Amino acid sequence: MSDISSLPAALQDKVNAVRAQLSEAVLRHGSITLANSLGAEDMVLTDIVAREFPGIKIFMLDTGRLHQETYALLQKVEERYGKVVEVYYPQAEAVQDYVRTNGINGFYESVELRKSCCFVRKVEPLRRALAGHSAWITGLRRQQSVTRTELALEEWDAGNGLYKLSPLADWSEKEVWNYIRTLEIPYNELHDRFFPSIGCAPCTRAITVGEDVRAGRWWWEQPEAKECGLHARIPAAASSALPSRTRSAA
Repeated sequence: MSDISSLPAALQDKVNAVRAQLSEAVLRHGSITLANSLGAEDMVLTDIVAREFPGIKIFMLDTGRLHQETYALLQKVEERYGKVVEVYYPQAEAVQDYVRTNGINGFYESVELRKSCCFVRKVEPLRRALAGHSAWITGLRRQQSVTRTELALEEWDAGNGLYKLSPLADWSEKEVWNYIRTLEIPYNELHDRFFPSIGCAPCTRAITVGEDVRAGRWWWEQPEAKECGLHARIPAAASSALPSRTRSAA
């Protein structure tokens, strides 16, 4: 595998900043896990973690409605890095109850029903995946959507009761892809078909030239509603009551 010396100097600096943040986080938090959606950003983090942080576990959420290309990438990841990605699934009874009540594609009917589906298939499994850890790592970036412009490098995740790290918060999409292309990191083939953001198959579509990178996610909803609950933020007034080091920002 190529090393970061082949990257532009400015991008090498950003990679080193990610390394430094993760090294410090391991010392302060101990048990840390990386949430890997197998999107482009998460592949960058997977590469860094697999190379240098063997103690950080990696997991993904299989909602039961992912694209085949996503499963193909999961296999490539495990073959390339020799590191098993732990997969968490929704509770079968909860899925059955949702479908029985709302229909197989009931999430198209309203934001509330869509978020209920996300809760069953993603949020509840996430809670199980995070249990026992002190911090988790995400591939979120500030440029991704209007709901993420104030994203911190580290913050207290009150909903899940642990710290949340977003080491790529200040990375641009160009920097993400420069890393992937230069170091020949495997990535989801759907990205080459104009899917910049990939989730469940029924809730993801390709975008057209000029559209926002998140336009293909839940495209029937308004931009400010386009979160699934995995990254819910508590109000600023509530966060002010937290210990000062939980509110560190870039």
